[in-house]
Amino acid sequence: MIEILQYDFAQRAVIAAVLIGLVAPIIGVFLVQRRLALLGDGTGHVALTGVGLAIFFNWAPIPMALLAAAIGAISIEIIRDKSKAAGDLALALMFYGGIAGGVMFVSLAPASSSTTLNSYLFGSLTTASNSDLLALVLISFAIIVALFLWGRQMFAVGVDTDVAKVLKIPVRFNAILLAILSAGTVVVGMRVVGLLLVSAIMIVPVAAAQQLTKSFKSTMFYGSLIGLISSIVGLLISFSVDVPPGPTIVILALLIFVIFTVLAAPINRRTRPKVVKHEHEISP
Repeated sequence: MIEILQYDFAQRAVIAAVLIGLVAPIIGVFLVQRRLALLGDGTGHVALTGVGLAIFFNWAPIPMALLAAAIGAISIEIIRDKSKAAGDLALALMFYGGIAGGVMFVSLAPASSSTTLNSYLFGSLTTASNSDLLALVLISFAIIVALFLWGRQMFAVGVDTDVAKVLKIPVRFNAILLAILSAGTVVVGMRVVGLLLVSAIMIVPVAAAQQLTKSFKSTMFYGSLIGLISSIVGLLISFSVDVPPGPTIVILALLIFVIFTVLAAPINRRTRPKVVKHEHEISP
């Protein structure tokens, strides 16, 4: 298994796996906090249309996927701000329209393009180039910088929007920023996990960490750690048994979630505060 790491494509895949394993759960914590767990999924579907357009016009897929995903995520956030019900409907429409658009544009491209589309849908170990990897590194760096600058404000907006407004925190700006960061995370993960499963690596490690953590920071830290372990180990397993990396990584993350859920049950019972009942005797 280790011998394969001497090849350039394997080294690129490992770097991409480290990036998505670390970054995706960090963004996922904010999405879970704001009850937007499915935003990454919808954004991934919209990014598929960007990939389809890039394949059809023979453009670079990553910039087009990033542009399409950002537009879709911002649109959903703006609609949600006006009406939650309308936002849910817009998210559903993004799901269907994104897949339909991507498949349609690829079907109009040369016949060999269907294989290229599959690599973006389910992840690929061999098709990522050095330029792709550089783009993913730059996007990941931009996400980390944005979180360093505005992470506290995004947290405050997620906790209580009204309080954030009283504190004069730009709520709309932070909501749109989270949508853009989600789009960037989707694009980072599409090479390793695939657009159809990238949302899982954003949410499942966070859900697993929540079973044993109590604070936002600890959930972010352990969620990122679980995502990193799932990505690297899942990628190495996919190397050794020749299976797609995306499903392998997600199944491993789900397995960790199940294990943590089982472990959390007795721990929660022991730490749960006991209710002491006082019996008062009443004299006749």
